Amino acid sequence: MPIREDIVLLASYNASMNTRLYAAAATLPKDVLSADRGAFFGSVLGTLNHIVAGDTIWLRRFMGHPSGFTSLKAMAGIAAPAGLAHMYSDDLDTLLEHRLRLDAIIEALAAELSNSDLAQPLSYRNARGDFQKNFGALLLHLFNHQTHHRGQASTLLSQAGVDIGVTDLLEWIPEHC
Repeated sequence: MPIREDIVLLASYNASMNTRLYAAAATLPKDVLSADRGAFFGSVLGTLNHIVAGDTIWLRRFMGHPSGFTSLKAMAGIAAPAGLAHMYSDDLDTLLEHRLRLDAIIEALAAELSNSDLAQPLSYRNARGDFQKNFGALLLHLFNHQTHHRGQASTLLSQAGVDIGVTDLLEWIPEHC
């Protein structure tokens, strides 16, 4: 299972890659951003909205962690999405504001974690039932889900002629001294 330093690294990588992805998307006209390109969530904008929806769902679930993280109190003011294809906004700047807010919460959560927090189980419910899973593994899922869909978005951007540059986590891993 991950240790706290792994989650801090992933949170930093996550925020940096989201900033880069949104900056690349901002170079495209709105009609290109919202054009259905046959991706799972249709367009670049649909994919970015899906990542925000997924993060919002998980962060709201994480509020149920027994440690009662202070960083997650901000999630109380963020409504749960209607579903995984929920459109928070068709305006990239508005969506970016939401994205930055979530990334700040994720980074604050990572900074607040202890290794014992990661080892605890988290109980949550979704449409398929009730679950109890290792919190550290669920955090890994949060980051993996983002990476998966950012990969889709970067492919859509590449098809539109925009290169977001190196996206490998390896670039964020510090040298071992």
